[in-house]
Amino acid sequence: MSDKVEKNAGVIELNLPSRLGYEKVAMNTAASVARLMGFDEERVEDLKTAVAEACINAMEHGNKLDEALSVGVILSVGANSLEVKVTDAGSGAPATSTAPDIDKKMQEQESPRGMGMFLIQALVDEAEWVTSPPEGSYARLVIHLNRTNA
Repeated sequence: MSDKVEKNAGVIELNLPSRLGYEKVAMNTAASVARLMGFDEERVEDLKTAVAEACINAMEHGNKLDEALSVGVILSVGANSLEVKVTDAGSGAPATSTAPDIDKKMQEQESPRGMGMFLIQALVDEAEWVTSPPEGSYARLVIHLNRTNA
């Protein structure tokens, strides 16, 4: 019997308090599932970072660190991909008129804050942010077993 997760093995759901530190529960759960699916360690590390960033954004920006509000994490196992949806009670990511100046942030000429969405997009194969008032908002991340480099 293979140690890989079988096709459409299911859905795993977590509800986390909006308290910094709990993003580690989500990232470690996602990493465990990705390893069972057969992702290589580099991709697992990318996924861990992306999931942690998405959870921190949901806690800080979506739920305003209100511990009475939960951050939901839904992992959906597919035949060749893992989808992670991170939900919060907020109104979505703030609109920005320009992309962050990555060079200035990397050279410490600007605050490193505000790079989470950029980082997430660089680490996973698909990323989207959806606002659904009054229900809240969510980030949807997908990582494929066989990454196609653009």
